[in-house]
Amino acid sequence: MVKDTIFNKKKSLRFRDCIFYLESPIVMGIINITPDSFYNGSRVNNIDQCIKTIAQMIDDGATIIDIGAASSRPNADILSASEELKRLLPYLDAIYKTFPNTWFSIDTYNAKTAITCVEKYGFYMINDISAWSIDKEMFATVIKLNVPYVLMHMKGNPQNMQQVAYYDDILAEMIQFLGTKKHELNANGVNDIIIDPGFGFGKKIEHNFKILKNIHVFNALECPVMIGISRKSMIYRTLNITPEQSLEGSILLQSLAILNGADIIRTHDVRETVQSLKLIDLYNKA
Repeated sequence: MVKDTIFNKKKSLRFRDCIFYLESPIVMGIINITPDSFYNGSRVNNIDQCIKTIAQMIDDGATIIDIGAASSRPNADILSASEELKRLLPYLDAIYKTFPNTWFSIDTYNAKTAITCVEKYGFYMINDISAWSIDKEMFATVIKLNVPYVLMHMKGNPQNMQQVAYYDDILAEMIQFLGTKKHELNANGVNDIIIDPGFGFGKKIEHNFKILKNIHVFNALECPVMIGISRKSMIYRTLNITPEQSLEGSILLQSLAILNGADIIRTHDVRETVQSLKLIDLYNKA
């Protein structure tokens, strides 16, 4: 386990009137209300399936459920807020009524979507892959809503990110990018920030593994670190398998991420991830 002896890493998040302490790593479950996410197993196609999947994730130990309606796979189209909400709205009433006390995160780069989910449907967190580069209004929206915000590093956008995946010093460039964005948020009163290195977002496979090995460097930003590597191409392309065959690789790399200093694991496979975290916790305490 990486010991933080230099930086004062924030270990709490404010979910409205509740202060949640990250005493040990937690799991965020993924729900995709979209027809084109890269992993078919993450997609829900109707409200009943969505409710059932969320209930199972909660039962399996997820602390947060992350819901998105816009794919961010390479070459994915950028969805407008109206298109995104058209997909989301049929589900949101049922989700809100069924799980009134669950901590939901909205996975969106659109400010209007974030406002709708937080103000009307009680979502607790915004997970923005673009660090407000796709919708410039997201910056003011995050300040206004003042809920925890996932600040992710992506070079380019989903349509071109793999064509611009070149760096002189990837870790230094990421720290500079994320540090500048964090400073802007802090200067405007936003302090509940989660850092996401953005595995696969404008990175080649070798970049992803270098980031994984050096997650502890993000402690310099003094924020909780969230990792999303579940069933991604750094696993299935390396092993010449499919996303559907990538469970074992996901659990292994997620475990390495925790041992290297991650605080939140965003995953398709909640039960298996929670089990692995329990074993890592006992290992760290031994």
